[in-house]
Amino acid sequence: MSPGELDTSLFFAINRGLQNSFFDNIMPFMTNRGMFLCLPFIAWAAFKEKKKILPYILLSIVAVGVADGSGNVLKHLIGRVRPCAALENVHLLAGCGPSASMPSNHALNSFAFALVFWPLGRTALTVSLACIAAVVAFSRIYIGVHYPGDVLAGVLLGAAAAWSTLFVFRRGQRIWRDRAYDEGLFLLLAALSLFRVYYMITGPFEILPDEAHYWEWSRRLDWGYYSKGPLIAYIIYAGTHLFGNTEFGVRFFAMVLSALSSLVLFILGRRLYDDRTGFVAALLVQIVPLYSVFGFFMTIDSPFIFFWILSLYLFWRAYEAETGSGGEGALLQWGLLGLSIGFGMLAKHLIALFYVSGFLFLLSRAEGRRILRRPGPYLAFAAGLALFSPVVFWNAAHGWVTFKHTAGQAHLYDGFTISPMNFVEYIGSQIGLVTPVLFFMILIALWRLRKDARGAFLFWFAAPTLVFFGLKSIQGKVQGNWALAAYATGFIAFAAYYAKGGSLTTKKEKRRIGIALIVALVVTVFAHVPQLIPLPPDRHPMRKITGWKELAGKMSVIRKEMSSDGPVFVFSDTYQDSSRLAFYMDGHPVTYCLDLKRRKNQYDLWPGMENVIGQNAIFTGRKDTESVLADQAYLARAFDRCEKQEVEIPTRLHVRVKYDVYKCYHFNGFQPEPEESY
Repeated sequence: MSPGELDTSLFFAINRGLQNSFFDNIMPFMTNRGMFLCLPFIAWAAFKEKKKILPYILLSIVAVGVADGSGNVLKHLIGRVRPCAALENVHLLAGCGPSASMPSNHALNSFAFALVFWPLGRTALTVSLACIAAVVAFSRIYIGVHYPGDVLAGVLLGAAAAWSTLFVFRRGQRIWRDRAYDEGLFLLLAALSLFRVYYMITGPFEILPDEAHYWEWSRRLDWGYYSKGPLIAYIIYAGTHLFGNTEFGVRFFAMVLSALSSLVLFILGRRLYDDRTGFVAALLVQIVPLYSVFGFFMTIDSPFIFFWILSLYLFWRAYEAETGSGGEGALLQWGLLGLSIGFGMLAKHLIALFYVSGFLFLLSRAEGRRILRRPGPYLAFAAGLALFSPVVFWNAAHGWVTFKHTAGQAHLYDGFTISPMNFVEYIGSQIGLVTPVLFFMILIALWRLRKDARGAFLFWFAAPTLVFFGLKSIQGKVQGNWALAAYATGFIAFAAYYAKGGSLTTKKEKRRIGIALIVALVVTVFAHVPQLIPLPPDRHPMRKITGWKELAGKMSVIRKEMSSDGPVFVFSDTYQDSSRLAFYMDGHPVTYCLDLKRRKNQYDLWPGMENVIGQNAIFTGRKDTESVLADQAYLARAFDRCEKQEVEIPTRLHVRVKYDVYKCYHFNGFQPEPEESY
């Protein structure tokens, strides 16, 4: 008998073989409310030994969170169908539920909760909690919603969650007692990374438009792309080849790069000042909204900020080697710095500002001016350009499209204009993305620490970037994330200035730091759980990025139906929509982006719709947005005939979004003359 057959036999032995009226009444209650029976036992134990029990009550809540999260992840990965949906003649006493079967989260959560108290010894409390958890787990089989194997897996994982929670708590106590900041950071990053794994798999965020477009690039690896360097495509290529063409595969290395960014900033902060400074700076990378989102979403800022921080560390190592305060091997450090900057330029060309900051720092100090007369800085400059050179050659072969696009984004074609409102928006975006209290505390710390070499290093790798984009905002609009690199050294300055010598100087400073960190953390929580934002669904910012998975599913069905008459291609009029359709539709089809009075994009450099003449097609546009294809007569000129179908999609915000889907037959070709725009 196979394990599956044994599991099924045991299921029916319990579900039907033990069937009786008493169990029929009691087991549904135990499934739904059985854990409430634990409350009297816990209340009595807390009354008798409050100080001893309270930490375990808190730990039990944490353990349930860990257990439930891990169970949901495993359900997604395993995807086992519940017995009530897979088998006939099940004695079903509850709703079957849409989620997968393995493991049983009821068993997992109840044992995680109960076993956290086990270190208290075999008391009436611990034995009672374990017995209640066992009955809850058993009830899941009896009411027909889980196999015995699901429940056994839940019990074992619940025990593991309880043990892990206790282990982390005890290790955390020792870390706090010994001020072991390095261990604390490793533990924190490990826990945060596990949470991000859970959230990537089960969270509310569909693939973002830019993420989907970069994923499209990863399917066609090249030395360059229309708007960015190639590194983002290679990183996503690696992630999707490890974990498939999934949201998790696309985003996996964002989590890795974020953790590495914190580790490198910790090492740099410790090298400059002390462990506490490094720890606080590394912590800010994870809780400041401007930085934390790049540990979840895979955009060019994820690798960019990592290589910026790594370059800061290597620059300081080179500076120490040159001044005799950090050992030997200056040329090696300069060479590694050049490679780090080069990789950063493959992600985001903006890292070229690192050269400006480095030059100004060296120029500002006597020992730095002596270093400028040595070969090291020029080796770094040459190494960075050498690594970046394939992008230059690619652009030369493609009409310098990336540089033209960047110039357009920077409004260089607009000429000299003055827009004070854009400057106000820039300052407001920085205050909002860093959070108000922390923003001004960082500026104060950078200014007041600038007099010695360490403080000058922090200042000159922050101020030029902030000032440059401040001036640039007067001429044209600046995106809030463009200046994010400035805050890497700002975090160290904040930690060094407000936590002097490992202890805060006044209660007022403690309150200011507490407020700064709490506000940053709260904003970050809202950014990760946008459902908490109290806005009407039809005005919610998530409304525009949800529903694409469901829409792609419906379009896949329509495309399959149309395929009986021959090949069917997919197209849209924006690169965002075309990319998301390619990502979510069955089989990840090649999609096209119609070139009609829009800004150029990467689709214009790939083979276009001229290669699908004669085929049928499917097109979509959001119902509540103006589309260049809204006029069905335009479609009629390109196809023999088109049929418009309105599709309504329910989203996770409980809003139904409408789309127009066009089924078009026999493509004859478009004849527009699009205006070139960069």
